[in-house]
Amino acid sequence: MKRAETITKPNQRGGSPGGQRPSLAGLTQHIEAIAEKAAGPAGIEIVEVELKGSGRSHLLRIYIDKPEGVTHADCELISREVSAVLDAEDPIPGTYELEVSSPGVERKLGKWPDWQRFAGRKAKVALKEPIEQLKHFDGVIARAEDHSITVELQDGHQVTFPFEQVDRANLKFEW
Repeated sequence: MKRAETITKPNQRGGSPGGQRPSLAGLTQHIEAIAEKAAGPAGIEIVEVELKGSGRSHLLRIYIDKPEGVTHADCELISREVSAVLDAEDPIPGTYELEVSSPGVERKLGKWPDWQRFAGRKAKVALKEPIEQLKHFDGVIARAEDHSITVELQDGHQVTFPFEQVDRANLKFEW
């Protein structure tokens, strides 16, 4: 089940002091660091931070996870903590809507520890460059060691590729 907490906050000062605006990537990294600081003590993982929009309206989406699952209280905690810092720093120009939610059952596999944690689970993988003539495939994560991942395909064939070759990947839920 996906849990979510959404709030909308006006930005009172219209951006960072001095009128200098960081890049979108830099701002996203800064917000991720804020979220990591809030999440760490509660044992919550920051899966991904997205900042979308431009001009006067933005959507800030933070995906969180825990081994035992995300609760509404977890979403509220991260929302409250991140909002407090963003209100004080005011780095986002214009208004923003903050959403904090679980990544869902088909969560993204974006960081190296994700591959280790979810070994034995089914995943959908897209590589940057084909390996063994495969670029897009589904299979079970057989191993994740030394930044090398092995996925076993349905026919039993195993494909091994470096973590750096992953373009995008997510868990695949069996309905």
